[in-house]
Amino acid sequence: MLLLLRLLLTAVIIFLLALWLPGITITGYGAAILVAIVLSLLRLVVRPVLIILTLPITILTLGLFLLFINAFMVILASYLVSGFAVANIWWALLFSLMLSFIQSLLMKD
Repeated sequence: MLLLLRLLLTAVIIFLLALWLPGITITGYGAAILVAIVLSLLRLVVRPVLIILTLPITILTLGLFLLFINAFMVILASYLVSGFAVANIWWALLFSLMLSFIQSLLMKD
């Protein structure tokens, strides 16, 4: 039940951020829920692999490269979900930063 609530809250945040940021477009609530599911799966499966593969550059940049890994995940989600589009890497970076920040504020364990 908690997982479902987190997914729905993430979908609401994604939808509101897409309305607020001009470089992010989303077609509706269903697409926002699908984006939330796809981002969750990408964070679970793809992100650890990318972190291991890019470990030298992550260490060299003192962890700042992880921001671009998160932005890449948003762009990958935009390719996988047809109703979600991101204009460029900078909008994806801003979107992922704001999504993470709002999630950390709202989903305290």
